[in-house]
Amino acid sequence: MTVFDQFRQKFSSRFIQNLGWLSLSEIVIRIVRLATTVILARFLSEYDYGLAAIVLTVNEFTQMLTRCGISAKLIQVEEERLEILANSAYWLSWLIYSGLFVIQCISAFAIAAFYRDNQLIFPICATSIIYLIVPIAHIQATLIQRENRLKIIAVTNALQISIGNVLTALFAFLGFGMWAIILPRVLVAPLWVIINYHHHAWRPKQWTTDHWGELFRFGRHVLGVELLKTLRNNLDYLIVGRMIGVRELGTYYFAFNAGLGISLSFITAINTALYPHLCAARANWQQFQQRYFHSLKITALIIVPIVLLQSSLAPIYVPIVFSQKWIEAIPILILICLSAIPRPFAEAASAVWLAIDKPKIDLIGSVVFTVVLAIALVIGTHWQLTGVAIAVLATHAIFQPLFTLLTTRFVMQRTT
Repeated sequence: MTVFDQFRQKFSSRFIQNLGWLSLSEIVIRIVRLATTVILARFLSEYDYGLAAIVLTVNEFTQMLTRCGISAKLIQVEEERLEILANSAYWLSWLIYSGLFVIQCISAFAIAAFYRDNQLIFPICATSIIYLIVPIAHIQATLIQRENRLKIIAVTNALQISIGNVLTALFAFLGFGMWAIILPRVLVAPLWVIINYHHHAWRPKQWTTDHWGELFRFGRHVLGVELLKTLRNNLDYLIVGRMIGVRELGTYYFAFNAGLGISLSFITAINTALYPHLCAARANWQQFQQRYFHSLKITALIIVPIVLLQSSLAPIYVPIVFSQKWIEAIPILILICLSAIPRPFAEAASAVWLAIDKPKIDLIGSVVFTVVLAIALVIGTHWQLTGVAIAVLATHAIFQPLFTLLTTRFVMQRTT
């Protein structure tokens, strides 16, 4: 076999193809989002950014409860049991999403009282409308991922998010304030449903509660991990908004999205492609090992250069692209951007434990990491936004490589 044939074979694998489609999707999204961010930076105030950050954080916490292991179980389950579990999962999804709609609307009043700003009530309730739409195609989207047809997922994400960002830019230009960020999320949600529903033939059968217990038992550890992951991803927003101020939160939110947004997009793409890729090799541990280590190499080749390039160029492009008023956010942006390097490797480690039916180990690691991060963030607030950013970087740089190392040693030493 020639070198060219080896190269072609290596990069024609399903994982690489899926990762290619997802990465292309993320590149399109980032280009559109960059233009949107430039417009938002010029037309929205720090206060608008702060309010939007609170609304989206609340929505993210509520949305976290939808990641209760239903999709993970359907991707992992044996083919002969897929249909009966899919039907049960469909009706369970409606129960969960409807409940979350009510919970988020009720919580809006408590959140507004916590931040002492009644402007938060209506937008928090408005974003909950999405939960009454998603269940229509939730199972179809999961089965598409199970079948490794991630091209559909990539195109759907690119269309949905790009259209949403175009609407955001338009609404910001028209003076919608924080609604420029909130409203498009609701308007584009039906597009996701339509595409996924159309591209998979599965349809629900009769109402049933069979196997709900099985789904809950598998999902409890997954939900715990997702809860802690969501808490970690938003803990800095909550602490900054409450302990430092809403305006400062706006500055931090800008730095986080401008600095970490690109990297997180690629991390999401890698994780989306990796989990079904690992699940498909569960019966062959040698193949499982090869897929895991190959994913780490691909991740390093993608993430490390992007993060180092972006962080080093931040002092040049921020004042030019986003305007001079965001210069104070540059040190924060650089620190948060560097914290992206260990994240995808820890995500790959989490996928390993989930794929081999050991989500409890992932949950234990998440508990420890979340506690450490929370303590570090509270201490960091004594040095304002810079202290918070240093806390984020330090905890990710220390804990996540350790978790990845322990997982990698397990994968290397296990033989069956």
